[in-house]
Amino acid sequence: MTVRCQVNASIGVTFCDRFSFDADSVHYAVELRAPGLTARVNEVVAWIWDSDLTTFLEELAADYRGWDGERSWQTNDRDLTVSAVFRSRGHVGLTWALRPWTQDAGGWGASVTTWLEAGEQMTSLAADVRAFLAEEHQ
Repeated sequence: MTVRCQVNASIGVTFCDRFSFDADSVHYAVELRAPGLTARVNEVVAWIWDSDLTTFLEELAADYRGWDGERSWQTNDRDLTVSAVFRSRGHVGLTWALRPWTQDAGGWGASVTTWLEAGEQMTSLAADVRAFLAEEHQ
């Protein structure tokens, strides 16, 4: 599943290589792409008891008229963070940040920002993420 920036299609985020060891978690890779940048974390983990990315995106989609400030979500391990801002003319900027090995010296971080329409595109993104995490897309 790929999220492409509406403003610049060469900027994107891809969710791929989903697998699961048990009923408590889903593991997947996240890739960021932008001109001059390619970054990947091979094993992001979504735990069933955490507030998940789908819920965060659905809440953003429901607030299509906008909000003040920044909203953010992160995995339990903090290796994937998504921050959202609302801008005029009904667009949402989603900044996708990867920071694996946050406790280790020599760790790295990378981020890209995708711009989407606040209504239908956000609703579609939330549905696509839900399907990917539930493996309904396969």
